[in-house]
Amino acid sequence: MNKTNTLALLFFLASIIAYSIIEWHRTSVGEDTFIEDDITPDFIAESLNSETFNPQGELSYIIDAARMEHYASLAVTHFEFPKYTLYPNNSDSPWKITANEGTLYNNNRVKLENRVTLVATDNTSLIQEINGKYLELDLKTNIISSNNKIEIKGKDFLMTGSGLIVDLNTKQVTLTNHEKTIYQHHQK
Repeated sequence: MNKTNTLALLFFLASIIAYSIIEWHRTSVGEDTFIEDDITPDFIAESLNSETFNPQGELSYIIDAARMEHYASLAVTHFEFPKYTLYPNNSDSPWKITANEGTLYNNNRVKLENRVTLVATDNTSLIQEINGKYLELDLKTNIISSNNKIEIKGKDFLMTGSGLIVDLNTKQVTLTNHEKTIYQHHQK
C-alpha cells in the first residue's frame, strides 16, 4: 500500500471512531434528559395545608406537610413530614398521624415511612399512641395497617408486635404477632 492509501485509510478510521463517539454521547445525553423529564414533579407545594370533606360535608381529614410533590404521570403524591388529622365516622375525637415521609396513591392509600406515630387526642382512649417505621393508611375507610414491628402505648401498658390493623371508625385494634406486653400501674 502506498503512503496516500494508508493516510486515507487512517483518516477514514479516525472519522468513523469520532462519529461513533459523538453519536454515543448524543444518545446517552438524550436518554438522561428523557429520564430527568420523566421524574420531574408536575407541581410542588411548600408548607402545605389541605382539608378534605366527605360527601355529607363533614371534615374527613386534614393534611399538613413541609413539602409536597405531585407526579401526575405516576399517579402519586410524595410528602415530606406529613401530619394527618383523621376524623373517623361517628367520633368527636380525631387521631393524629405523623411521619418523616409519605406517599399518596390515586386509590386514597397513603404509605407512611420513617418515625411514624399515631396519637389519640381522646385522653380516655385505651390506646394512646402507636409507633413504627411503616404504616399504611386508607383514607376512605380510616383503616391503618402494617406488617412491620409496632409499639403500642396505652393506659398503664406498653405492647410490641407486628401485623397491625386499626379501624379508627370502630376503635378496634388487631395485633396478629404479639411479642410482649409490659404493664405499669401508676400510683395516684
